[in-house]
Amino acid sequence: MKVAFQMDPIGAVDINADSSFRLAEEAQARGWELFYYTPDKLTWKEGRVVAQGWPLELRRVQGDHFTLGAPLEIQLAEMDVVWLRQDPPFDMGYITTTHILEQIGGKTLVVNDPFWVRNSPEKLLVLNFPDLTPPTTIARDLDALKAFKAEHGDIIVKPLYGNGGAGVFRLGPDDRNLASLHELFTGINREPLIAQKFLPAVSKGDKRVILVDGDPVGAINRVPLEGETRSNMHVGGKPVKVELTERDREICARIGPLLRERGQVFVGIDVIGDWLTEINVTSPTGIQELERFDGINVAGAIWDAIDRRIAARG
Repeated sequence: MKVAFQMDPIGAVDINADSSFRLAEEAQARGWELFYYTPDKLTWKEGRVVAQGWPLELRRVQGDHFTLGAPLEIQLAEMDVVWLRQDPPFDMGYITTTHILEQIGGKTLVVNDPFWVRNSPEKLLVLNFPDLTPPTTIARDLDALKAFKAEHGDIIVKPLYGNGGAGVFRLGPDDRNLASLHELFTGINREPLIAQKFLPAVSKGDKRVILVDGDPVGAINRVPLEGETRSNMHVGGKPVKVELTERDREICARIGPLLRERGQVFVGIDVIGDWLTEINVTSPTGIQELERFDGINVAGAIWDAIDRRIAARG
């Protein structure tokens, strides 16, 4: 197969943690041709979707982990698979790439399906499952946020389209910074904020459960640093081995069919205690950590699922 990766600059990736690198490595091991380009090189040109990039060869040597071929401009419709793998933020630039990639969906399998990536951002898809999530509000109005805090006391406030733990604040019962934070956020953009009831169980970790075509394959636990509320690995959260619980499986059984129906082949959900907090479809991580802990070839399972989808399309 011919596989294209739309992703952030490959020179900066951590080869021992980056999920895009691991997916490309597995494809290469299967003998498939790799092509790489960055989102700014994606173009709609007179009815064709083209990308300027490079043939790609990988090796697991830190600092010398890739070789690029001669630069090319290709039509993405000639690829068998295109991976939508750049990191958020989920801004209009990101959304525009989903619109452009959607134009090749009839000929090429785009993973994850860009239509549903656009319509299922991490902190909004969970709204379909209110009984699985902690008390949550999404609002720009300060009075609505104040009322939510008055009801629940200890809350988390974060940008609706943020990522990697950036801009996440815990406001305890006696904290008086909500109005100031609201002023800060609304001065930056026109988006609402999301607030959730604080879950003390986060001190024991924020579990990342990985689903492949709607089915859970395993999980890692991300434990926050001492004195830190956020458990994201981007901000120092430590990944540790963990088993799936019955509650995890119950959550996956509820959301899995919807993910499968919407073409979300590689998804990472966040579970704190017994509660689902996010469904990550844009550029989920955690493959390499899970493979090291459990010995599961998660990247292989993802490519097997893609094979099945391509076969089903004929």
